Amino acid sequence: ELDIDDLLCREPVVPNHILLAKNIASKVVMVTGAGGSIGGELCRQILALAPAKLLMIEQSEFGLYAIHQELQEKLGKSEIVLVPLLASVQDNKRIREIIFTWHPETIYHAAAYKHVPLVEHNPAEGIKNNVLGTLCTAQSAIECGVSDFVLISTDKAVRPTNIMGASKRLAEMLLQALAATGPRTKFSMVRFGNVLGSSGSVLPLFQQQIEAGGPVTVTHPEVTRFFMTIPEAARLVLLAGAYARGGDVFVLDMGEPRRIIDIAKQMIHLAGRRVKDPATGEGDIAIEITGLRPGEKLYEELLIDDASLQATPHNKILRAQEARLSQIEVAAMLKELNASIDAGDAERLRALVSTRVDGYHHQELEGSIVSPTA
Repeated sequence: ELDIDDLLCREPVVPNHILLAKNIASKVVMVTGAGGSIGGELCRQILALAPAKLLMIEQSEFGLYAIHQELQEKLGKSEIVLVPLLASVQDNKRIREIIFTWHPETIYHAAAYKHVPLVEHNPAEGIKNNVLGTLCTAQSAIECGVSDFVLISTDKAVRPTNIMGASKRLAEMLLQALAATGPRTKFSMVRFGNVLGSSGSVLPLFQQQIEAGGPVTVTHPEVTRFFMTIPEAARLVLLAGAYARGGDVFVLDMGEPRRIIDIAKQMIHLAGRRVKDPATGEGDIAIEITGLRPGEKLYEELLIDDASLQATPHNKILRAQEARLSQIEVAAMLKELNASIDAGDAERLRALVSTRVDGYHHQELEGSIVSPTA
């Protein structure tokens, strides 16, 4: 069995348990994307902090069934109420109905399309879910007087070369503009790196490839990423809400980024195998370089401006101060986004993203199958 902490190569971030419970204990808490890797872990940790009710929002029936069954078994004689709710964050009427019916005090917004190549091939769907879905949920939160709203973002939002990362940066700027209107709702965003063991991460893929006898596929020998574990990511999200003042972007000090190829080699060794030498053919598992995928970067960054960092009460959690769009700019952007999506014009959509997201550039790669009207 692989111990994910072996791959982290640093000490996991330890939370302040009193602060973790600040926005949760005895409250009505809502998690969107509850059936996903991060959303599910958020639900597990929230349950341990004794909310009054936990609303689990998920569009996948099986995903919702699985997390609901798991948590139901953990409840025992607890009086915590679990509420499984099938819904898409793009469905404004349904999300508004849920929030106004159950009156959550804290919302953790984890629902998103996050697989870079897939979103690159389906840019309109990525924008609709990650940007307009965030807008839909945030506006209903303001109207209902929700106290705290935390967006799960990504390091791929910084100078992105892909629509997934750009969509997350647009969602961040959208919430910052809403925060500037002075609503009762405190908005904050949490930006972190690759999550070891999450769906779509390299770990499950590498494990399958090693079990099959190889080869283990790596897109480029110099690709590096910041890494954290699923529990660590969830704790960061919960802590961020406790530190939020409104419009904050939080990042985690995750140490030095790691080369993906080094993780592949380490996993092969941990499995009791040897990396095959391409020159001699000696060894068990070969590593094959496949080339960068559409929208993939060699390395990720956590900050748009390295000079923007401010401390928080936790020495591993930092607050970023970055440029924001005005409310007028956000309104114009949303109008143009909707027009581009309605017209089915992917190039117009990419052009708009490039004017609004600092550092964004579309990375055309050989073999890309992106349709001009995708």
